[in-house]
Amino acid sequence: MDDEGSEDDKHIYEDDYYAFLNVPRDATAEEITNAYRRMSRAYHPDKHLDPIHKEEAELIFNKTKKAYEVLKDEHKRAIYDSLGVKGLETEGWEVIQRTKTPGEIREEYERLARQREDRRLQQRTNPKGSVTVNINATDLFSKYDYPYEYDLDDGFPNIEVSGMSVTQSIEAPLTSRDTATITGHLNTHNGTGSGTVTVANKRQYSEKGWWEICGGAGSGPILGLKGFRTLGRRTFANVESFLQFANNGIKSGLDATLAMHMDKQTMGYLTWRTGSSSSMSTTLIRDVESSHTSLTLLLGIPHSYLSIGHTFKFPKRDLKLKTALKAGTFGAVVEYGAEKKVSEQSTIAATVSVGVPTGVILRIRLTRATQNYLFPIQLCDEPLPSPVFYATVVPLLSWAIIKKFIIDPIQDEQKESKKQRQKDTYKTRMAEKRREAEAATNLMSVTFTRIRSEEESRRGLVITSAIYGRLASLSTSTNPFNDQEGMRENMTEDVIDVTIPLQCLVKDSKLIVYDSTKSQLPGFYDPCVGEEKALYVQYLFHSQMHQTTVADNEPLRIPRQSHRVNHT
Repeated sequence: MDDEGSEDDKHIYEDDYYAFLNVPRDATAEEITNAYRRMSRAYHPDKHLDPIHKEEAELIFNKTKKAYEVLKDEHKRAIYDSLGVKGLETEGWEVIQRTKTPGEIREEYERLARQREDRRLQQRTNPKGSVTVNINATDLFSKYDYPYEYDLDDGFPNIEVSGMSVTQSIEAPLTSRDTATITGHLNTHNGTGSGTVTVANKRQYSEKGWWEICGGAGSGPILGLKGFRTLGRRTFANVESFLQFANNGIKSGLDATLAMHMDKQTMGYLTWRTGSSSSMSTTLIRDVESSHTSLTLLLGIPHSYLSIGHTFKFPKRDLKLKTALKAGTFGAVVEYGAEKKVSEQSTIAATVSVGVPTGVILRIRLTRATQNYLFPIQLCDEPLPSPVFYATVVPLLSWAIIKKFIIDPIQDEQKESKKQRQKDTYKTRMAEKRREAEAATNLMSVTFTRIRSEEESRRGLVITSAIYGRLASLSTSTNPFNDQEGMRENMTEDVIDVTIPLQCLVKDSKLIVYDSTKSQLPGFYDPCVGEEKALYVQYLFHSQMHQTTVADNEPLRIPRQSHRVNHT
């Protein structure tokens, strides 16, 4: 999470050329040229005689010229649209002089990116792991009835760890096509342990498929082979086989899966499995934004079953609610639970399983990045009401307490720490942006006076006041927008006055600001890094008062009848 946040931090102040010129991202060459000419009239150094103003104008004009030169050139614009400023700064663009289409530009960048990736492969590993701890807590709800002569009841329930398994793997890319993987597995149950170690090499032989060969040792030497192949636009196949040379003979197994995209949200799988147990299964999975549904029918030896599962997704709350039913020759099981994303890299889940002959099992799972920690807790060997109740209520209460007193404070502290880190990291850049915005506003004085006079004479669009930033920081006890003086008295360091730069964007009694961050507009800057920002505008049109508030990335188009303020 920290790495991703740091990567985002690097581009907080990356220039947005479209926003700076105030043109849409699909702007035509003519629209870009007109915007450049309009800004040149205000910022060209030759327009200013004062040495200080001339120096400020030169700085802003150079930025305007740079934005224009990038957007007017279809090749540079293609790079910028796809990759931003970092794409323009990438070394090795030898092909740029001979490319003819934006598509070729993107292909060349991808080629250069692959070369950089190849150079970093030797320094990369991708560790993955899982730890499973089996806990037997049946003594909580169903104590054993010992004979009188074996009275071992000491008043405390006996909770024990009945088994544990640990799996850890490390991937090491060797080339752009070959990846080596080392995997170790340890397992212990009721005092009996076993372990295996395997080494595998996966080769991507084409865009349509790969194969993997592996060898290992544990309860005898193991050889395995896996393969994947795309068969068509909507189908693919996966095959896995192994041979194990054990003391009691040679064991073998084969899994083959054929999959098909039924539609954009639905997948179908047909799987055939042989070995210690043989089976044939069919699975349908439908995954949409709000839910995930799966249906499986398995016919095999020694058991056959039918299972159906449904997950309700709540993306805005990073929450999933899961239910499942499984019934077959082994018995029947009902499962229900929840999964919550607690941070960018961490997820916690709890599932209650009630069935015959499995009893009641509470499974708690914690996922942190590529590490999984699973705790299956056997509460009862029979589906009794009391363990079901406690398995449901205790995790909910525990989560509520942990969230309120541990997770929420930590997350709040992390958010504040990230904001402060951004402010500290870009303190110099923020000051530079502020000076640039103030200089641009000073240079707009002549343009502002001319446009304001023209609009007042025709009873057109006159911006009476406009502020930008964290509007929630303003005092709500009084209305700060009654007049300019009242607005300034209520201003905080989290908001800035943008009346002048906004008036200078008015043309023919109309103002259009496109859907980009407004902090990139001339005369604007970001007064509150990391906070939600908005723009408040109060204006006169046909001598009638209007006002509106829009979010930072929300487009603004005025005047509008719906903005009119009705005075009673």
